[in-house]
Amino acid sequence: MPSEFRHARILGIESSCDETAAAVVENGRALLSSVIATQIDIHAQYGGVFPEVASRQHIRTIYAIVDEALQRAHLGLGDIDAIAVTRGPGLAGSLVIGMNFAKGLSISSNIPLIGVNHLEGHIYSAWIYPADTPHPPDPPKFPLLALLISGGHTELNLVTNFLEYKHLGATLDDASGEAFDKVARLLRLPYPGGPAIQKIARDGNPSAFNFPRARLEGSWNFSFSGLKTAVLRTVRELESRGRPLPVPDLAASFQAAVVDVLVQKTFHAARVYKAKEILVAGGVSANQSLRDGFLAQREFPVHIPPLSLCTDNAAMIAAAGYFHYALGHRDPLDMDVLPTWPLV
Repeated sequence: MPSEFRHARILGIESSCDETAAAVVENGRALLSSVIATQIDIHAQYGGVFPEVASRQHIRTIYAIVDEALQRAHLGLGDIDAIAVTRGPGLAGSLVIGMNFAKGLSISSNIPLIGVNHLEGHIYSAWIYPADTPHPPDPPKFPLLALLISGGHTELNLVTNFLEYKHLGATLDDASGEAFDKVARLLRLPYPGGPAIQKIARDGNPSAFNFPRARLEGSWNFSFSGLKTAVLRTVRELESRGRPLPVPDLAASFQAAVVDVLVQKTFHAARVYKAKEILVAGGVSANQSLRDGFLAQREFPVHIPPLSLCTDNAAMIAAAGYFHYALGHRDPLDMDVLPTWPLV
């Protein structure tokens, strides 16, 4: 990290979807505290996130979550150099709750405000380590090939320096996490689909069904709708024969198809763009099969955040916010949320 980057403690606030989170990160890396209030149990009855319910729950919990994050860090607002808040992308109603709360803190405490792209936050989750770590790990090295995979995004970006990105490709239809959720519903598995498929796939044969892999040769884009349709047709065919569904085999075969495409395309892009290292982040990066697929390779060093930093959290927002702060970026109080804000 450049020596000219100043010392700073950043309070991060995240409310882009159904997690209300706050964290304090020092110098973009040392994690002083992280608090997350999940709404999974609330939304499970709907089979997905219900936006209005998510917004109401953020209102109920955000004050207590931010207060707890400061207490766990043994700091007051006077010890905070800047407030970083998720500006987008995400659910508009959810984003507004976090943004307005952050603005209130900024005004009342005269602390600079920084709006952070949620996808950028996932990238900088790879810089974070617990503050009490005796020997902090080396940070990722640029140029870095970043695969961002979640319920709403599947994309490849080349990170050439701090806050500098080149977009290479993205999903043309379903994001990988969205495909996991939809296939889980087909297999009558509970929400959220990713963890449910991973769990039952452990008892399945990943070669039981030869599901298609959409390589999309000649581009860095992804497509998972064809895979999802193939699973649907297989399920309907098995049901038409009156046969019980081999759910573990179906789940394992689907998961293997997703992982194969993500791993192979990412490594190919890293070779073409001469990346020094690879970073995999976002909710789907918590999938153990995918983690094993990347870490089994020895061609490039691979950074995958710990499970606590894979899904939505505020530590990653604080980390990304630090680099904006260190480079002199500040945002005005009339900043608005951007629900469809792309990284590049």
